[in-house]
Amino acid sequence: MSLMLAEARNAPDRIRGQLQRNAQIFAPLGEQLRQTPPAAAVTVARGSSDHAASYFAYLCMQQRGIPVASLPPSLTTLRKAPWRVRGQLALAVSQSGQSPDLIATQQALAAAGARTLALINTPQSPLGAASDNEVPLYAGEEKSVAATKSYLATLSAMAQLMGHWNEDRRLLDALDELPGRLELALDQDWAPAIEAFQGADRLMVIGRGAGLAVAQEAALKFKETCAIQAEALSGAEVRHGPMALIDRGYPVLIFAPPGPEQAGLLALAEWLESIGARVLLAADAGVTERHLTVVEAGHEALQPLSIIQSFYIMVAGLAAARGSDPDSPQHLNKVTCTL
Repeated sequence: MSLMLAEARNAPDRIRGQLQRNAQIFAPLGEQLRQTPPAAAVTVARGSSDHAASYFAYLCMQQRGIPVASLPPSLTTLRKAPWRVRGQLALAVSQSGQSPDLIATQQALAAAGARTLALINTPQSPLGAASDNEVPLYAGEEKSVAATKSYLATLSAMAQLMGHWNEDRRLLDALDELPGRLELALDQDWAPAIEAFQGADRLMVIGRGAGLAVAQEAALKFKETCAIQAEALSGAEVRHGPMALIDRGYPVLIFAPPGPEQAGLLALAEWLESIGARVLLAADAGVTERHLTVVEAGHEALQPLSIIQSFYIMVAGLAAARGSDPDSPQHLNKVTCTL
């Protein structure tokens, strides 16, 4: 068993402990955010952490109605942007908390008056020290280059933050049940995807809403563990140019869990099949008699976690089937320090 697969299978246990330990951090933080609500928020992250940040951005905009932007760190490190962010929330996300560009950006935002928060898997890091509040992810040491449990732990921490910020009892109750539901997601049969993608050299991963964040993460994992040129797209964007790439047999993976986005994604899947694409559809059991089953997560905001949990198990198997080592992709290191 690869380290990637073992770590992905460890995610539900890690999240169970994380949710219990971080409740005492997020409850007062949620109260502070309600008492002095930010007018906007920005996120500071790279790679898988930036994909997680797009999940937070979608939930925050949907539930709080404030704009959220992902900041390119080079605006600080190379362009010295004159930030005007007083009273805004700056959320930094990192596994190691060591990348110089993230630290410099968080420091600049704090100096410009932002309220700064960091979600970090390595506590007492430089990025945490640069932030008003540091929240540990408690994913444990991750040895595989391909992040899995730390990504899932980031999403669960963000959902817990939103639950306490909004005093959303339904979401918080669903989070209590989430580890058990993720354990079910571990055991879903996504073998048809391994068969479909084993010989692929390119593909699309499609999601929408909060699910776009896990489509982005899935595309990255196809690249780094299987050397497949994968592109993540919103279901609303496919017909705005990218459809020109699709020819007969072109592989497409669509994440279509229950929710307002599902009808459009199912219609897109039907259209793609009509023009000859090889479509793998991940959706709830009532929809997917011949595709990939997604476990019900208990709350639509948590559905992306169920999807990516099942995906990680599949893509580890796909890497093995293609003769790739997901723990040590070529040219990649576990900690990346950018300027």
